[in-house]
Amino acid sequence: MLNAAFFTFNPFEENTYILFNHQKQCWIIDPGMYGSDEIKHFTDYISKNDLQPQAIINTHTHIDHILGVQALIDKYNIPFGIHKKEIPLLNAGPASAMLFGFDLKEAPKPTFFIEEGKPLVLGEDTLEVYFTPGHSPGSVSFYYPKGNWVIAGDVLFAGSIGRTDLPGGDFDTLINSIRTQLFILPDDTTVFSGHGESTRIIDEKRYNPFLKEN
Repeated sequence: MLNAAFFTFNPFEENTYILFNHQKQCWIIDPGMYGSDEIKHFTDYISKNDLQPQAIINTHTHIDHILGVQALIDKYNIPFGIHKKEIPLLNAGPASAMLFGFDLKEAPKPTFFIEEGKPLVLGEDTLEVYFTPGHSPGSVSFYYPKGNWVIAGDVLFAGSIGRTDLPGGDFDTLINSIRTQLFILPDDTTVFSGHGESTRIIDEKRYNPFLKEN
């Protein structure tokens, strides 16, 4: 069984997730820590819990979700995976960093690609991968049926949806992704988002002003 822990980092208040099993193996999702204090806080958690990082897997590659990637690659020598359609966005990271006043001289390099419909396996546990573009060209969501939750990045929030006015974003594509990929999950599925509090599929169907079903 996978357990999930999350941390909120950087000025964008981005949610970074750790998934770990009973063997202490772990995945790191969307590492957004910035600066030595945030990196130390995160790596101290890993050390104190005797976790063994296996890979970094990103829902997408906007600057606030990749700020801590290289530090973790350097420390743990672990692979970094994204959807192939995120490459242009990832490569634009240094320019985005400069725009927002962050120090990111070089974009981290992916070592494998995450594919929709191809599960990710950690020990005895499996994450299903859903292709959910619209906020970015290659956004993916990670669904864990055993735990009844999905990590949706910046696709779906409590009472809102991801921005579509950034490069590669598209409103109609995003709405379609949510309806055809996330709203097919059980209504009581918990949604862990890239920012803010968690929500449930049923609540977003009922109350989200962008998605409310009549």
